[in-house]
Amino acid sequence: MKILVVDDEQDVQPLFQQRFRKEIKTHELDFDFALSGEEALEYLEKHPSEVVLILSDINMPGMSGLELLSKIRHDYSAPPPVVMMITAYGDEENHRQAMERGANDFLTKPLDFNLLKDKLKHLAE
Repeated sequence: MKILVVDDEQDVQPLFQQRFRKEIKTHELDFDFALSGEEALEYLEKHPSEVVLILSDINMPGMSGLELLSKIRHDYSAPPPVVMMITAYGDEENHRQAMERGANDFLTKPLDFNLLKDKLKHLAE
């Protein structure tokens, strides 16, 4: 499963690579990373049907994760990637906006990687 992680924090990439080392090694999961919403859209343009899941931070400079979500839902209708929003701010307003814009799930930081792995297993089934 190809997963695009969108987060402006550069330490997210080594964290995901460490936490999913086994799944990456067995080719169960394949991660790519974008440091902004703009970079994520460029990636999706070059790899239109590869990404199955997008994990996006909400609070990023430039395009927010919520704006990215709206563009994904508008521009990539077939096949629609699963989009999970991730934020340090688990407030109801961000949650409501994410779900209204078409998010499939909403996770809070610090990310519970065991919970995320469970969710990914259900997606793969």
